[in-house]
Amino acid sequence: MVELSADEARRLQLRAQGFLGARPKGGVPAVLERLGAVQLDTISVLARSHELVPYARLGPVGREKIEAAYWGGRQAVSSRRSAKPGSATGGTFEYWAHAASILPMADWPLFAFRRRAYLRRGWRWHKVPEGVCDEIRARLAADGPLTTKELGGAKASADWWDWSDHKIGIEWLLDIGEVVCVERVGWRRVYDLAERAVPAGLLAQDPDDDACLTALVARAGRALGVATRGDLADYYRIKQDQVDRVVEAAGLVPVEVAGWTQRAWADPAALASPPKGRHATALLSPFDSLVWDRARASRVFGFDHRLEAYVPKAKRVHGYFAMPLLAGGRLIGRVDPAREGRTLIARQVSMEPWATRTAARTESTTTALATALWRAAAWVGCDDVRVERTTLPPTLLKTALTETAPS
Repeated sequence: MVELSADEARRLQLRAQGFLGARPKGGVPAVLERLGAVQLDTISVLARSHELVPYARLGPVGREKIEAAYWGGRQAVSSRRSAKPGSATGGTFEYWAHAASILPMADWPLFAFRRRAYLRRGWRWHKVPEGVCDEIRARLAADGPLTTKELGGAKASADWWDWSDHKIGIEWLLDIGEVVCVERVGWRRVYDLAERAVPAGLLAQDPDDDACLTALVARAGRALGVATRGDLADYYRIKQDQVDRVVEAAGLVPVEVAGWTQRAWADPAALASPPKGRHATALLSPFDSLVWDRARASRVFGFDHRLEAYVPKAKRVHGYFAMPLLAGGRLIGRVDPAREGRTLIARQVSMEPWATRTAARTESTTTALATALWRAAAWVGCDDVRVERTTLPPTLLKTALTETAPS
């Protein structure tokens, strides 16, 4: 049994997630490969969540480059309309992982267990209308890739849950793997037939459930460095008893982490060398894989986070889209951002109590905040920063913002 301190476990997880040591080489594709999944979400404040994830690890990579890295760019997408079945060469796809996520196309076979589970059930949210799937298959074969709007509409009424027949049909075909989401345009999914979007060699693979689960648990272990069975299950939203069934075959090493009450496992490659190097300073999406599991973030970082976008405004504590602030390997606070013209606004800054316990900590915390704000501002095209509400000393904050401002 390998014994780790809580601090060692925290640093292993930071390195595995790309926040400690050298920046991931290979750009956005390397980040996706390292994480295994990048969660999508509709909310966009500074940028959408899937854009914030590589930014936090790589720095100010262009947002158009991020989209092109995920989806192949407009030229690649338009070429799919004339592609022959079996001619796809790789890239990414969107499917249900931790939630709706961008995934490496190489992992297509690993979600066969989930596609089979949907197929056995026969439906997910809505009963599939008779005949509509045949119509959708024919349209995609003739005209795809297509959005739901192009197929016949997403909604039958103004109610968000009242899907049209075509929306029900296309989402069902997505669930069972007959179609693939190959891109997002204006936040609409673009669908194509799996036989045209997935490389033939991948499409032909049909691993059994345990093979799928073994590979996904191994990937979760690699992406987290060290994790409990609950952490491993949550990463791709599989069941904890499924983790128990395959964790030994996944090659993870049992470890004991001081202060953790649950059993844990580590990626053997993570244990091969001590984590060291530079610490990233960045604002994180609330849906970043470092923090998307609230229980894990609390255990590893002592950081209790809650997304308040759907909380009534009067009851919010930290703000609509409070973004965790990472600095020095710790989650030191939260920033609720907004933009007005070319000004990045921190509507509310909430620091963890320990981060301002002494004068020295308050100074380093304030500098980290100012650095993160200016970097984010430059990335989204802002040339000014304004903080509206914070408990940090105003004079100290003003000085930090001045000293860290781009020259």
